Amino acid sequence: MKIKNIFFYLFLIAIVSCNTENKNAALIIGKWHAVAWLVNGNPSSNNAAQTSFTFNDKNKYTFDYAGNVDSGTYKVDNKSLYTTADKQKEIMVYIEKLNTDTLVFNMNRGGQAETLILVKAK
Repeated sequence: MKIKNIFFYLFLIAIVSCNTENKNAALIIGKWHAVAWLVNGNPSSNNAAQTSFTFNDKNKYTFDYAGNVDSGTYKVDNKSLYTTADKQKEIMVYIEKLNTDTLVFNMNRGGQAETLILVKAK
């Protein structure tokens, strides 16, 4: 009986993990505007107000920072976002929070902890 219980719980964990991944992949679709950009928990010199991301349902994204536009492909894997800009290497950021109106990225840029807080465009 115990082995059946173990397999049942492993199956449930697998199902919940898949649902989280699919939920995050669906929630990220849309246009997001940055409202805060923190470095080591403090406001950074990066202009959050001029920062946005757009993710579509075909796994394409656009990043705009003060008119400098980058685009490529993306994938969501549980709590991680992987982006690959055209002709560049893949980058991963941790999704700290994602719901219908808020997206929070935790990043490590050059050994420096950064947090980017975005809200979904209406």
